[in-house]
Amino acid sequence: MAKDSLWRRLRGRLSAERGDRPGTPLPRVASGTSQVADSLRALLDDPGIPASVRGELAADFSRIEGMLDKLQRGELHVAVFGRVSTGKSALGNALLGREAFTVGVLHGTTTTADQAMLDEAQHDGLVLIDTPGINELDGEARERLAFEVAEVSDLVIFVCDGDLTREELDALKNLAATQRPLLLALNKADRYGRDELDNLLQHLRLRVAGLIRAEDVLAVAAHPTAQRLVEVDAHGLEHRREQARTPDVAALRERLLAIAAREGKTLSAINAGLYAGRLTDQVSARIAQTRQAVAAKLIHNYCIAKGVAVALNPIPVADLLAAAGLDAAMVVQLSRVYGLPLTRAESGRLVAVISAQLAALMGAIWGMQLVASALKGISAGLSVVVTAAAQGALGWYATVLIGRAAERYLVGGKSWGEVGAKRAVADIVAGLDRDSILREAREETLKRLKSRPR
Repeated sequence: MAKDSLWRRLRGRLSAERGDRPGTPLPRVASGTSQVADSLRALLDDPGIPASVRGELAADFSRIEGMLDKLQRGELHVAVFGRVSTGKSALGNALLGREAFTVGVLHGTTTTADQAMLDEAQHDGLVLIDTPGINELDGEARERLAFEVAEVSDLVIFVCDGDLTREELDALKNLAATQRPLLLALNKADRYGRDELDNLLQHLRLRVAGLIRAEDVLAVAAHPTAQRLVEVDAHGLEHRREQARTPDVAALRERLLAIAAREGKTLSAINAGLYAGRLTDQVSARIAQTRQAVAAKLIHNYCIAKGVAVALNPIPVADLLAAAGLDAAMVVQLSRVYGLPLTRAESGRLVAVISAQLAALMGAIWGMQLVASALKGISAGLSVVVTAAAQGALGWYATVLIGRAAERYLVGGKSWGEVGAKRAVADIVAGLDRDSILREAREETLKRLKSRPR
């Protein structure tokens, strides 16, 4: 995945945050990195994020703090990823020049990918992350691990020791989907002759075309097999011994250092920016869920109040006017829940717009409500409870519709959007189960009417 396309995405996000016009050039990398850091700080310090949401996403906010620290230190985090026994840990040690990661003969020596396992390289702020082997995990777990690794790294070295298996290619595709730059390291290159190695590298470059650039497919020997030597002593006797060979990771190290020097801050900023964008989306979704829950409870409470008020009002038609006042009060409260306060006058106008659309869509229901209101006054008490409950249920239903429509208007930023009020209200009506709501409304209204003292 080319760095340029990633940087364009980050530039687009930064441009949107800055409110720039299309085509306005952003500053170069250093300034862009500074803007990402500013965005991270703004997200961490945003007073509009409820404490409950911060608590639910505490681990994510903690990671954002870590990314901000990483940007300030100028680090580039590199994950070493691949199958068990391809030599991931040995490669990490060879790149670092010291035994930082556990290397074992048993499969699965590395079992977790944790930031506590970070070891700093000696050059240009490189930080390597050792990860578990993917072939001891099922497909779903491999995909999850790939995304987890990507989230704590800016670049991934995928280690193989021969032609790619199906699960390796699938894992590479999962990693590519995270939009992190990838390097493919063919380890144990010392097992192959020169022609065989060249052919294998060419084959691998063809298999990963579109996922990894050809120049980023490199051969390494992290822990080459010992060289067998035969020595003849002064008496002409042969002695065989093995001599350890130095790891051959120079090409990969040079590539990493070149990336760190030229693109490190950019890649780190891209990763932090994309992660912060995902967290912002999560925060927005959680806040929306919280507001929806509060709004639903608020609408339900006003439904009860309106249903009972309409049912008990002894004056024909006047109960409908009182109900309109309750709807306006409900919309004022909803506007505060969504952080877009409306005045009582603005609320009344919004209720009028919604009611007009409802009247056009549901003329029969409003006609029934007026008839029920009139019946209440002439029934001499013989059917007041039944009639009142029916009218109260219709008032309840109307409040549900008005509340949901007002909620949609507020979620849209005090706008009906491109579809307009008529279509928006029609969608609300079509999306509600009228019979279920009326049944609940009648039962609740009757229960409250019967429980009132005579």
